[in-house]
Amino acid sequence: MRLQIPLLITLLTGLFMFGQFFVPHKTGEEIYDALLTWARIIGAFALVLGVGSLFRRHLETLRRRRRDWVYSAVTLVSFFAMAIVGLIWGKEEGTPFDWLFNNVQLPLDATMFALLAFFVASAAYRSFRARSPEATLLLLSALVVMLGRVPIGESIHASLPVATEWIMSVPTVAAKRGILLGVALGAIATSFRIILGIERSHLGGEAR
Repeated sequence: MRLQIPLLITLLTGLFMFGQFFVPHKTGEEIYDALLTWARIIGAFALVLGVGSLFRRHLETLRRRRRDWVYSAVTLVSFFAMAIVGLIWGKEEGTPFDWLFNNVQLPLDATMFALLAFFVASAAYRSFRARSPEATLLLLSALVVMLGRVPIGESIHASLPVATEWIMSVPTVAAKRGILLGVALGAIATSFRIILGIERSHLGGEAR
């Protein structure tokens, strides 16, 4: 019963959401709003559970002195510091919370993304090596786009910015829409698998 009841609730909720979207009705909209409210409440409790899981995992790492346990200590100290500062002084502009966010959190974010830029450059170098006709086409398109986005590109040839805009507006958008269509179909298929009880990994079970 511990498995059948959640599957039944999922089935009924999924069917209701599906029907309410295609057959709008005042009663259905009211139930929909109520379900959204309950979803927010459940999400708040899930956040509490997530924080508890975070504490338990890092405390266990500290207690057993596992590899990189120093990072766990930094994580816990930072969490408590930001929480205490925010509860005491608030998070308005000019408060210690605001100062920590702007002078610690934002520089760390910028550093992380700056490091990611090197990985992106390395991946681009490996991808752009012209070992096939497709890779050659990708390399030429990338060169046109990069040159068309900088002032020197227009100095080389006046049509480079125009070609760049065409590549970004036509082939790129077409490929993006194809990818989004595939993602949407995958999401729909996964949703039906969950509603019908085929996919049970979210309940701790295995897909049939």
